[in-house]
Amino acid sequence: MSRILAVDDDKDILEALQLVLEDYGYEVNTLADGHQLFDMINKEQPDLILMDIMLNGLDGRDLCKHVKLNDKTHSIPVIMISASHNVGDVLKQECAPDDFLAKPFDISMLINKIQRQLVA
Repeated sequence: MSRILAVDDDKDILEALQLVLEDYGYEVNTLADGHQLFDMINKEQPDLILMDIMLNGLDGRDLCKHVKLNDKTHSIPVIMISASHNVGDVLKQECAPDDFLAKPFDISMLINKIQRQLVA
């Protein structure tokens, strides 16, 4: 069973993601505070990270960059999600995420993107 870490400061979104992804057979951990990202990664060792760009005072793009530059975490696929950013801009950044999904998103599109990253 693949482990997914969902990071978003909106607890309703985290709850919805957890319910949907668990229905698809994933083990899901959620995190509402990006400051604890690396503690949670070390504790849960996720196979994939779903992360919002706007994280209550933090920028998920910066957190993604730290994940991708860290020797211990660089191979964990990161899918960024956001309602307010351009897909092209996010995927062109230094240490870009592996994929991007705009909010609101279709559940089947989310599952397809997750499956593609876990198979890669």
